[in-house]
Amino acid sequence: MLRLEARPAPSRAMSLLSPVIALAVTVLAGIVLFALLGKDPSRGLAMFFVEPFRGAYAVSELCVKATPLMLIGLGLAVCYRANVWNIGAEGQFVLGAIAAAGVAMHASADSSRWIVLPILLAGVLGGMAWAAIVAFLRDKANASEILVSLMLVYVANQLLNYLVYGDWKDPAGYNFPQTITFLDPTKIPRLFDGLRVNIGFVAALVSVATFWLFLFRVYGGFQMQVGGLAAAAARYAGFSSRRALWVALLISGGMAGLAGAFEVAGPIGQLTPYVPAGYGFAAIIVAYVGRLNPVGVLFSSLLMSLFYIGGELAQSRLGLPKSLTGVFQGVLLFSLLASDTLINYRVRWDAAHPAHPSLAAGNSKDSAKSSAA
Repeated sequence: MLRLEARPAPSRAMSLLSPVIALAVTVLAGIVLFALLGKDPSRGLAMFFVEPFRGAYAVSELCVKATPLMLIGLGLAVCYRANVWNIGAEGQFVLGAIAAAGVAMHASADSSRWIVLPILLAGVLGGMAWAAIVAFLRDKANASEILVSLMLVYVANQLLNYLVYGDWKDPAGYNFPQTITFLDPTKIPRLFDGLRVNIGFVAALVSVATFWLFLFRVYGGFQMQVGGLAAAAARYAGFSSRRALWVALLISGGMAGLAGAFEVAGPIGQLTPYVPAGYGFAAIIVAYVGRLNPVGVLFSSLLMSLFYIGGELAQSRLGLPKSLTGVFQGVLLFSLLASDTLINYRVRWDAAHPAHPSLAAGNSKDSAKSSAA
C-alpha cells in the first residue's frame, strides 16, 4: 500500500525535479486529450513543442510572447518571496499600457526616438500606482491584497473600455474601439528587420540578472524577504515588514506596467480592448514553475509561451479551440502543486501492515491455551 512519509528536511532535488515532473504529466495529459478529440497526438504535441522553433520568425514570435510573461513573472516572484500575494498583475499590466498609450498619443511625427523612454517610464509608473492602491489598503486597513488586487483587475478593464470606446477612440477608425495607431517614433525598436522581437526581450533578460542579484546578493533583497516571511523576526532584527509590503508591491506593479508598455508600444501599436491577454494571470504559473527564482522564471516564461503559440497553431491547423492553451496551463499548474508534495514527503510502499500489538498478544494467549488443552 502506498503512503506518504514526512521527510526530515525538504528535498532540494525534488524542488528542482518537481517542475520537470509536472511538465511530463502535462505532456501525457495532452496525449490523452488529443486522442479523445480524434487528433493525432504526435501532431498535436508538435504544434506546442516543435513548430514554435521552426525558423527565425517562429523563434521571434516565441520571444515576443515570452517578454511580458518574463517581466511580470519576475515581479511576482519578488512579491511572493516577500509573502505578499499580488493576484492582480493583469490590472497593473493594463494600467501600464494605458499610461504608456497616453504618452505615445501625444507624440508627433517630429518627435525624437528618445520618446520611447518616457513611454516606458509612464508604463512603469502606471503599474506602480495601481499596485500602490493595494499596498495602501493592506497597510492602513489590513485589507486582503488578494481580493483587492484581483478586484482592481476588473476596474482596470472597465477604465480601458471607457477610454477606447470614448475620448481616446480614433476619429478615423470607422467607429472601432481603438486609439490611433502610434506613430513610428513611439514604437519600440525591433532587434532584427522582418521580425517582431524588440528590445523588450533584451530588457527582460537584463531584468533576470538584475533581480537575481537583488534577491540573492543584495542586503535590501534579504531584508524584504525576511520582512515578509517573519514579521516578528524582522522587527527584532530592525527590518520593516511594512517596507517589505510596499517594496514588493511597487516592484511587482512596476514590472507589470513595464510589460504593458512594451506590449502596447510594440507588437500591438495602439490601445484596444484586447490588450488584456491574460498575461498577468499566466505569469503566476510562470513564477511558481520557475520556483520563484529569476533564472527559473526565464525558462518557465519560454515554456508558457510555447503553450500560447501552440494553442494558436492548434486552432488554425488542427481546428481545435484556442482554449486548449488554458487547459495546458491549468494541467501544468495542478501537476506542479501535486508534485510539490514530494518536496516535503516521500512515497513509501508497505507490503502488509503489521497486526496491532494488543491483537497480536491476544492471539498468542489463545494459541497457548489451545496447546495446553
